[in-house]
Amino acid sequence: MKIEISESKKWQNTLTLKILLLAIMGLFLLIPLEMIKSIIRERQQTSEKAKQEIASQWAGRQNLSGPVLNIPVRIFPLKNNAEPHMSIIHIMPETLNVSGDVKTEKRHRSIYQTVIYNSYFHISGEFFIPDISAGESSEVQWNEAYYTLGISDNRGLKGGVVMKTGTLDINAVPGLLDKEVFASGISFPVGLTNRVKTIPFELEINLSGSEGLSFSPVGKTTHVNLKSTWNAPGFTGNFLPATRTVDDSGFKADWLITNLNRNFPQVWKEDEFKPSNDSFGVDFVMVVDHYQKSLRSAKYGILFIALTFMALLFAEMATGESLQIINYLLVSFALVLFFSLLNALSEQVGFNPAYIIAAGSTIILITLFLLKLVRNFRTVILVSGMLVFLYSFIFILLTLNDYAYLAGNIGLFFLLALTMAVSTKLRLFNGSARNTAEESSE
Repeated sequence: MKIEISESKKWQNTLTLKILLLAIMGLFLLIPLEMIKSIIRERQQTSEKAKQEIASQWAGRQNLSGPVLNIPVRIFPLKNNAEPHMSIIHIMPETLNVSGDVKTEKRHRSIYQTVIYNSYFHISGEFFIPDISAGESSEVQWNEAYYTLGISDNRGLKGGVVMKTGTLDINAVPGLLDKEVFASGISFPVGLTNRVKTIPFELEINLSGSEGLSFSPVGKTTHVNLKSTWNAPGFTGNFLPATRTVDDSGFKADWLITNLNRNFPQVWKEDEFKPSNDSFGVDFVMVVDHYQKSLRSAKYGILFIALTFMALLFAEMATGESLQIINYLLVSFALVLFFSLLNALSEQVGFNPAYIIAAGSTIILITLFLLKLVRNFRTVILVSGMLVFLYSFIFILLTLNDYAYLAGNIGLFFLLALTMAVSTKLRLFNGSARNTAEESSE
């Protein structure tokens, strides 16, 4: 009996040493895992640069703001010897209605891609001209009044733009006559010789851009109606649509915003406020961002390695087979290489097919390797089945998005429960408990 106890202790001490070595090996394997994560981030940055290059040649994100009526005022200070100076009064529309149709397409640069669009807008509304007083002796320069329309990237303009105000047709001129309200855009010079209280306006504009489109709520009441062929919109900014419909053919969205919702008034002078700070709109989101998914999957790398080591250890104890540390190391290298292979393939064929190919190749490689090492075919099938389950489980986590954290914790809980159940049936642990009891009775 003492000989059996001694042999059991010796075997147990050997297993303890192997577990310790495997733990140290797992910690060292964090280094290549982190290197793979770094490569994925680098490729992601390269993708972003490619998107920026496409945008620089096409047009970038667009923010459409306005129109705004601007009236210069010459102010004569009451102080002696003070020079007169100019100030600009900015008047927002009383109502602003924007109706837009956006046609999207994907553009490629090498293996990278981004979303560009061509859009058509019909903009209408009216201005209400308040009594203008600068607080000092002043002279309103009605004949130098002009409208401005804020556009983030003027390269996106297609064709000319004509603004109709009552009986007048005003052709746009390049650039802004002042940059107090908008950083870039176009202007419509008009002399308000006939100073009416209400000025209706209407204009049409063709605008191109990439990745996203937004608007500023410059109207006292701003209504924006937008439709597009893109079926994966990401609504962004300070306001969400009042109503929206998203299906496979695209989306439709309506925004309704009043002056009480925004953080600037109807009238101000000089550069007191920036309407673009209250912008809202939509991003044309790429449905499958394989870099993010590849990076998320790599974060589970240590879980892959730990569970595979545990399955191999349990298989050893259950069958009496013995694997060397070098064998564990080679298996772990195959698991680590999976993440690099996944990212490389996903750039070419998309994430889902890449995951199936990379996972299938890794499982087959490990299975064939174990068949050469282990005589018990049942052990190989057990480990291969565990790998299939593990890769399937991680794939489900990557596709769940919102519920990935909850599903991951539930899955790990059941894996721990299964591990506990399996460990109670192994001869090693049961035998150790019996031997301890017999030794104490003697």
